[in-house]
Amino acid sequence: MIASKNIIALTLSAVMLALASCREDDVIFIPEDVPVSTPEYTSVKGFYLLNEGNMGSNKCTLDYYDYATGVYTRNVYGNANPSVPKELGDVGNDLAVYGSRLYAVVNVSNKVEVMNAATTERIGQIDIPNCRFIKFHKGYAYVTSYAGPVVIKPDYEQLGYVAKVDTTTLQVVAQCVVGFQPDGLEITGGRIYVANSGGYMAPNYEHRLSVIDINSFTVIDEIEVGLNPERLVADHHGGLWITCRGDYMNVKAALQCYDVRKQRMVAQLDMSVGNLWLDGDSLYVVTADWTAAAGSGTKYGIVDVNEHRVVCDNIITDGTDAKIKAPYSIMVNPITKDFYISDARNYVNPGYLYCYGRDGVQKWSVRTGDVPAHMAMLGEDINDY
Repeated sequence: MIASKNIIALTLSAVMLALASCREDDVIFIPEDVPVSTPEYTSVKGFYLLNEGNMGSNKCTLDYYDYATGVYTRNVYGNANPSVPKELGDVGNDLAVYGSRLYAVVNVSNKVEVMNAATTERIGQIDIPNCRFIKFHKGYAYVTSYAGPVVIKPDYEQLGYVAKVDTTTLQVVAQCVVGFQPDGLEITGGRIYVANSGGYMAPNYEHRLSVIDINSFTVIDEIEVGLNPERLVADHHGGLWITCRGDYMNVKAALQCYDVRKQRMVAQLDMSVGNLWLDGDSLYVVTADWTAAAGSGTKYGIVDVNEHRVVCDNIITDGTDAKIKAPYSIMVNPITKDFYISDARNYVNPGYLYCYGRDGVQKWSVRTGDVPAHMAMLGEDINDY
């Protein structure tokens, strides 16, 4: 979300200019296989990448990389589901594999699309208004929802909620009201932590996490955090890492760590984290330089979650980071330690995905759909690494 009506107007103007100047290069995403690498054979079979698409364009698409063939396939959902009129829909916001199913949270289309994880054939959809992020626990999916319409309003009155979904029936079985515009969520220690962003209430952003007891599915606590929190990830030491975007103007962005056992904040790093991926004790981050208030200059770094400090300022060692225009998401293969960075470029035309070896040297790159944003691995025992 953006910080004020002035910034919103400027952003919309920039988007319109981009549309006017770049639509001549627009790409219709037909299914397409692109060989990019040599085959690899591990328990990680492949990964999906969800391209957000631009709001109102109905261009959310799904790509797949197959390790066994080294082939990257664009728009696999469209190919597997030719009879679905609008394909995936408008603005993909999260992606996850749970069991034998693949779940894509499609924000403006107000749904979670459920697919066969092996084939991407459509199984059904879960209707949730203005849905944002998804997590799973013991047969249930938990999805954050803004609940209200897409509108910037400082005195927004509609509280958001977390929907509890039975993954067998794909029915919403309960709702728990939280704060305004809840985004990321994490489940650890029998509790669900929810980042209330207040993203539609600029400049009156939220600064609280709601804590839900997972058994009673009721809010039992609130935690004060930095301004405008978005993403949450729990490490193996009781730390809950929180990305806080600030107000994009004067309040700096930050990466915070809250100890869920000690119930207190134990670390804060001045960096504007746009996305992150936990691999063991290494928290890989890509930063987002929204404004001069963004914080440190680290763009592709590693935070040691045990020591609470940045241990690497740039994981890309061959200088190819210079060609990445808008780093948007990151993922790490738990076995090979290859890492992947997506580039949204101008947020209008197709982006790119870059694969790097553990030494930080680029192995391959490929064109994606518009705004490549969310990745999910497919394979056996992924969560064991």
